[in-house]
Amino acid sequence: MAKGGYVDGFVLTVPTKKIAEYKKMASVMAKLSKKYGALDYKECLGVDLKIRDMGGMKHASFVKMAGAKKGETVWFSFIVYKSKKHQEAVMKKIMKDPAMNDPQWQKMPMPFDMKRMAYGGFKVEVQI
Repeated sequence: MAKGGYVDGFVLTVPTKKIAEYKKMASVMAKLSKKYGALDYKECLGVDLKIRDMGGMKHASFVKMAGAKKGETVWFSFIVYKSKKHQEAVMKKIMKDPAMNDPQWQKMPMPFDMKRMAYGGFKVEVQI
């Protein structure tokens, strides 16, 4: 993975029947992010989300934290940038790109519930 100092992170649920739609939308965003300078872009489908024993420590599952319901998948996604300033510059370019104003995206409903998506920007503190 490319090294960077700032990461946009996302956790969301996508109905299983809408995975293809989500991947199509995410692919456009991935291409735009990389085109305008993001260091790395990952969309990760949860496949091993069962709670396991961690030496008696209590912890929550992604399924519970994301509020995933039957028939939904959990996604963990992230975009890596050099810095917060770099992220802002990349996003500004993405928002001006003609692809963001393509009528097919303007009329298409999101393939997931935006109100249940968690998003945040993170400063990288440990990196190898």
